[in-house]
Amino acid sequence: MKTKFASDVEAVDAFAKKYTELKKEIAKVIIGQDEVVRDVLISIFSRGHALLVGVPGLAKTLLVNTIAQTLGLHYKRIQFTPDLMPSDIIGSEILNDKREFKFIQGPIFSNIILADEINRTPPKTQSALLEAMQEQSVTVGRTSYQLEKPFFVLATQNPIEQEGTYPLPEAQLDRFMFNIILDYPSYQEEIDVVKATTGFQNNTLKTILSAEEILFFQDLVRKIPVTDNVYEYAVKLVAKTRPNTEMAHKITKDYISWGAGPRASQYLIIGAKCHAAIKGKYSPDIEDVNAVAPQILRHRLVRNYKAVAEGISMEHIISELSKA
Repeated sequence: MKTKFASDVEAVDAFAKKYTELKKEIAKVIIGQDEVVRDVLISIFSRGHALLVGVPGLAKTLLVNTIAQTLGLHYKRIQFTPDLMPSDIIGSEILNDKREFKFIQGPIFSNIILADEINRTPPKTQSALLEAMQEQSVTVGRTSYQLEKPFFVLATQNPIEQEGTYPLPEAQLDRFMFNIILDYPSYQEEIDVVKATTGFQNNTLKTILSAEEILFFQDLVRKIPVTDNVYEYAVKLVAKTRPNTEMAHKITKDYISWGAGPRASQYLIIGAKCHAAIKGKYSPDIEDVNAVAPQILRHRLVRNYKAVAEGISMEHIISELSKA
């Protein structure tokens, strides 16, 4: 995209304005869930992926569909089931009339992928997403195929149904920038939802950004400068999560059996940059790091048996780490 802005400062101002327009347009369909919408959009503009955890019926699919429409992107939904095979996601080669192998693309070839109930399929099939999420390409046989950019995976996971589910491998979890918790709507929000969805509605959504503009703003986020003290704070925060190390926090030694890796530090900085930009700031501060820390750290830390037995939540642990 050829820049139409005189400077990066002007571009950040335009980005903050576009973000406000996006939120307003999405709110025509999605009532409440402001922080969830914010986090999904931060993931997209940070070139990350998000894991949505919530009980059924909280409009996870509708949310992704709505965001795809306002961003002018192609959207595909994959329902993960125990019998799903990797080829059902990536695609497969078939023998055509000329007795030549031809690759038929799977649903992974889209801009936004909703991996619905990702923990219902075995790790072998879950791993079909690994290369796509990291390299933005897929390999079939000896041939690699590049995915269209921007590319974003939003996976959903049901926290209450354990029968017939498979835990996500650590490598898979680490690919997700954010772990976003979807909670029930407030009393008033639920009244508004019921009013809006039990009568005639014809919400026509406008496209706020094109794919080209999204790529431009993704590059802009990366260019935002960060002061040394914010770098140091982010890296120190992650280092404090690692037990049996010099910088381990007391709560880590007591309640954590496994800490976060360097990817968490990278995501803290990128997420803080984007969080600052949507607020109209030209450089992130420690407040911006703390705003994205729970979503980035909660699926990268492993509580020990003592934490589970004493009912110490991951949110409490992350909160204590951020204070120190």
